[in-house]
Amino acid sequence: MNLRKIDKFQMDESIRLALKEDITSEDISTNAIYKNSRLAEISLYSKEEGILAGIDVFKRVFELNGSPVFTEYKKDGDEVFKKDLILKIRDDVKALLSSERVALNYLQRMSGIATYTKKMIEALDDKNILLLDTRKTTPNMRIFEKYAVRVGGGYNHRYNLSDAIMLKDNHIDAAGSITEAIKLAREYSPFIKKIEIEVEDLKGVEEAVKAGADIIMLDNMDIETTKEAIKIINKQAIIECSGNVDITNINRFKGLEIDYISSGAITHSAKILDLSLKNLRYIDDWKGRKRKENTWNFKK
Repeated sequence: MNLRKIDKFQMDESIRLALKEDITSEDISTNAIYKNSRLAEISLYSKEEGILAGIDVFKRVFELNGSPVFTEYKKDGDEVFKKDLILKIRDDVKALLSSERVALNYLQRMSGIATYTKKMIEALDDKNILLLDTRKTTPNMRIFEKYAVRVGGGYNHRYNLSDAIMLKDNHIDAAGSITEAIKLAREYSPFIKKIEIEVEDLKGVEEAVKAGADIIMLDNMDIETTKEAIKIINKQAIIECSGNVDITNINRFKGLEIDYISSGAITHSAKILDLSLKNLRYIDDWKGRKRKENTWNFKK
């Protein structure tokens, strides 16, 4: 899989905030049980079938809160099954226990999105149409959730409002018409920026074509209206279909001459992939490797 991973500088701030949310001063449960540092090992298993996504993020949580050593058996994009061993981690037992929930939250969420994305693509069953995500992501989780979409075989729409011009119903209302909205956007934006516009009926499609839209999003159109819209556009613009698309209805677009389908469901409706850290055991041959006490000011 030729996939650009998330850089550490992109993920570290979010991970530190997640750790600080979970450990405001100390892990009181772990500190009550473990008085001294001790090397331990714990194993990550899958409890159901799915697509793995976010291993580097999972590992980074432990790295920012300890000095772990990993033995990896699976990688992002791999299909996992119930009881599959994914990796093992060795570190101070306190670091393992205080990091596990945050690490699992990232990995389960991201793997769930990758799994649902793959299922959506399989349900569509049309290699000529690409599946896109949207900006309907969890706040401060967008970089992780959009990465997971790519792991699952989907593609990213714009990352944020600065990425691309996308004119929706409220923009059109403010401008007065589709034509005027496209004109204003063309005058304001650099020439290299494509202009996408959302339309809801065939009259809007005709106006968008005449106004020179680069991408026309057909929003919440039934299939017969979509087919008419495709004829009107006649390859003069890229076609994207959207509007309440999920795994139960995406197959209705199969065979249509459209370029993209965008779906918020692949991020906002994906359930987590059930994963578990189990089989904690002590390693008796830890020679002089001791984690510093009071390390809750997470590594820079």
